[in-house]
Amino acid sequence: MAATDHRKQSLYFPEDMLEEIQREATRQDRSLSWIVQQAWKVARGELRKMPSPNDVFGPTPTQPSQPDGSGNPQT
Repeated sequence: MAATDHRKQSLYFPEDMLEEIQREATRQDRSLSWIVQQAWKVARGELRKMPSPNDVFGPTPTQPSQPDGSGNPQT
């Protein structure tokens, strides 16, 4: 059986969202962590379809090379 990684991470939710997650955890008799993990598993495919800022703006322009090929400005 593989060891489970139990790293801790603080997550911040709006109060109304946290209350809803807590109600669902109570309804299912599960922990908040379990509910959030399952929600991530369900939603991650949809989230990957959303563009990232890098996708929207494209790659950052590169600095043009210097005529002498050294990368240093000529004096």
